[in-house]
Amino acid sequence: MKGEEMRMEIQTDFDDGHCPSWRNQLTGLYNVYRAVHNEIPDVPDISSAPVLMLRPRAWNMIEHNMMVSGKKVPGPLFDFGLLMYHNAQILVNCDSGPFFYLPKLEGYLEARLWNNVFTWTEQKLSLPSGCVKACVLIENVLASFELHEILYELRDHSAGLNCGIWDYSASFVNKLGTRPDFMLPDRNKYVSMDKHFLKSYMDLVIQTCHGHGALATGGMSALLLPSGDKLKYQEVMEKACSAKLKEIQAGADGYMVYDLGLVTPMQQLFREHTPGPNQLEVLREDVKVTAEDLLRMPPGGVTLGGLKHNIAVGILFIEAWLRGRGHFYFKGCVEDSATAEISRSQVWQWLRHRAPLEDASTPTVVTRRLVHQLIRELLQQMFLSVDHSFTRNIDRCHLVTAAGIFEEVVTKRDFPEFITTYLYEEHAFLMEQANMESGITGRKSKL
Repeated sequence: MKGEEMRMEIQTDFDDGHCPSWRNQLTGLYNVYRAVHNEIPDVPDISSAPVLMLRPRAWNMIEHNMMVSGKKVPGPLFDFGLLMYHNAQILVNCDSGPFFYLPKLEGYLEARLWNNVFTWTEQKLSLPSGCVKACVLIENVLASFELHEILYELRDHSAGLNCGIWDYSASFVNKLGTRPDFMLPDRNKYVSMDKHFLKSYMDLVIQTCHGHGALATGGMSALLLPSGDKLKYQEVMEKACSAKLKEIQAGADGYMVYDLGLVTPMQQLFREHTPGPNQLEVLREDVKVTAEDLLRMPPGGVTLGGLKHNIAVGILFIEAWLRGRGHFYFKGCVEDSATAEISRSQVWQWLRHRAPLEDASTPTVVTRRLVHQLIRELLQQMFLSVDHSFTRNIDRCHLVTAAGIFEEVVTKRDFPEFITTYLYEEHAFLMEQANMESGITGRKSKL
């Protein structure tokens, strides 16, 4: 939702919402090829279609199915190389790219590496210098301290910066989670964009971008509009509008939604509250963010409901991943690796620090025994559920496997840096994918 004519963007996600099995990867890349080459029926010509924002995998992912000089290729370079080779010239000719989202950067050196990749590729493909544009997702606390440097390193290829609440919040556990003073409270009750550390982060991103004439994008609304219930529909719509209005008032130049039904209302909201297609004139000179502001954890505790929710999201994500899916729908929202990251990160952190439950009838702290008990209760509820609209796509074998993997991840002494890397490198996952893609059924499991 950025640009001179408010041209809509579609993010082709090979990262958070994607499971990179070999079949998924090739199918996704081929679908982008078909869209760019106008080979998909009833889809507008690429010159008039929504802009494709191509999101390759992050640097933590490796492509196991390709080797160069005896070494496996980094996932993002595999994705970028194929996307550029097959599509870049057409996108340039149509003044429609190539545009990229760069996830999970931790600092300016990674931005410099990407810039070198862009420049080298432009030269090799005889493309105009600077034609590749990239928006960096600031979803790591370390990157929030190097915003100016990241923009500088990508100065010839920058399409601004983007905010991502859940990966950013999870990065605190990743980098600082062993310290009790950085324990995140229940995310559903106490963590939102109006909390000081997240508000400061967004304000700083917008101020930094606009100070350099670059665009600053807000986060994604993961809400799903319900059908058949007008009151619930209105409630969700108001919740989405309220969240996006805060981003507009902060000075954001656009934002993302998952549900296509939210596109038109959110575009209208942006038009009503901004003078033009962006807010570059909003310099946010009032913002005075310090390191203390960025690192101030929100007050609040841990709830039993929050613990159960995190366990459910983590297990269901792994189950979906084992089926070759990188996302699933749960309680009115789309969940992906970003929400799985914050979920398993919080459980790991609460276990490590034996966090007390503020809503327990008797004094209770988070322990391995409690987490194990809640996992078993979740499995029993899923197996006995009569809500077949939710459970019909869930594989019982994968669910049991996912529960075991989740419990293993959250009880490890050392924090696994990325859940996607952990899953992708697991022999069990690779075998499951091989079995799925060759038509072999999984082994039977029972609770």
